Amino acid sequence: MLQLDLPVAGAQLRPWRRGDEDRCPATPTTETCGSRSETVPHPYTLDDAKEWIAAVTSQDPTVHLAIIVDGEAAGGIGLELQQDIFKRSAVIGFWLGEAHWGRGITTAALRALTEHAFASFDLCRLQAYVFERNAASARVLEKAGYVWEARLRKAATKDGRTFDVLVYANGEGVGRPRLLSGS
Repeated sequence: MLQLDLPVAGAQLRPWRRGDEDRCPATPTTETCGSRSETVPHPYTLDDAKEWIAAVTSQDPTVHLAIIVDGEAAGGIGLELQQDIFKRSAVIGFWLGEAHWGRGITTAALRALTEHAFASFDLCRLQAYVFERNAASARVLEKAGYVWEARLRKAATKDGRTFDVLVYANGEGVGRPRLLSGS
């Protein structure tokens, strides 16, 4: 079973398992987490959590992990492996319950999963999408070695509001866009 210890006291990553939904103190749907999908139910119920954990525990390979703090599920981090011509790319996403913010846990989790993803899958690129208002997640990505690549103007609409999305990436050849000479 995949388990990644984090360089933060009492924190590790491991696959989700049944029972985690009962102990997790927060959900990935709070405004502060800035979940990028409207497919996550809101409000997020215990039944929703059970359904999601049942789905991710049956995945092979395991690409969604619980962030465990002091023995309890406190958040999550995962990959969406891409297909077709994007098969060497994955989208990475994460969330952590507010009670655990400010301790470096999310940055450590992101570094650990990034390293694991590049070592375990034939990937050359990981990318993350961050709502423009989510400065904390952008900072976590930067501290974990991700580079800001783009601002997708008015690219997302959630809860009736349209806003910019920031794209961060890590991997081969990732860097700030530059102009070609003569452009």
